[in-house]
Amino acid sequence: MASSNTQTPAYYVPDSSIWPIVGAVGLFLTAFGFANSLNDHANGMTIMNVGLIVLLVMIWGWFSDVISESVAGKYSPQVDVSFRWGMIWFIVSEVMFFAAFFGALFYARQFSVPWLGGDGSKGPVQELIWPAFDATWPLLQLPDPTHLAPAAGVIGPWGLPLINTLILLTSGATVTWAHHALLHEDRRGLIAGLALTVALGFIFVYLQILEYGHAMHEYHLTMASGIYGATFFMLTGFHGFHVTLGAIMLTVILARAIWGHFTPQNHFAFEAVAWYWHFVDVVWLGLFIFVYWL
Repeated sequence: MASSNTQTPAYYVPDSSIWPIVGAVGLFLTAFGFANSLNDHANGMTIMNVGLIVLLVMIWGWFSDVISESVAGKYSPQVDVSFRWGMIWFIVSEVMFFAAFFGALFYARQFSVPWLGGDGSKGPVQELIWPAFDATWPLLQLPDPTHLAPAAGVIGPWGLPLINTLILLTSGATVTWAHHALLHEDRRGLIAGLALTVALGFIFVYLQILEYGHAMHEYHLTMASGIYGATFFMLTGFHGFHVTLGAIMLTVILARAIWGHFTPQNHFAFEAVAWYWHFVDVVWLGLFIFVYWL
């Protein structure tokens, strides 16, 4: 009986690394500095900025190691499966993260605000807490304007939010085009699709900064503008942060595509970032519908 010489590559176990320790130190300094800055301590911002720099160094170093290992062919199909499951569970955790904020928005709109307005069995609540309350959404009437900052209006859906929706939907199409080009060994299409996606991502972030400036200066809408202002900035702000991270990651993937790191058989780094980008697209559709439109 003939024996086969084909062997399954061993599961790659990396060497000891300093980057987890560096990352832990960076996270500690960032959190410690931020907490001190909230309490108006003089060195709070300095400590936080040092922590952020340490985190950036850690990200650069750790990602460089992983990229070098991948290019050197050290990852077997088994490692690839581990990476895929890791990314899947990461995105699941991100879904739960945004679900908590969408849940807060839903609870405020469907329960808290109607109860304050005397809806249902909670009718006595209005007389006890706020007799003159008008249960409308967006909630711009506040119980104590001396401690809060009432907004004069809200951002409508058909201006910058609609433009940003079209931008993100288009970016989802361009990253899919890039993936299709990669699978068909069309390097020019891969680079063009990624470059367009990166550009659209940063344009989205820029337009959202303009929108925030308009909301704060024209409508006086801030985090202190009651439950609507808090949920608006928490949801759109964290989404904008995720888009910024996604655009940075896509920039790295674009650079790797230019350097020729990816093949149709080995390109999980591209797929992972594409999954993440499609996730932020879907979250934005939820924001556009439930925060801006309805």
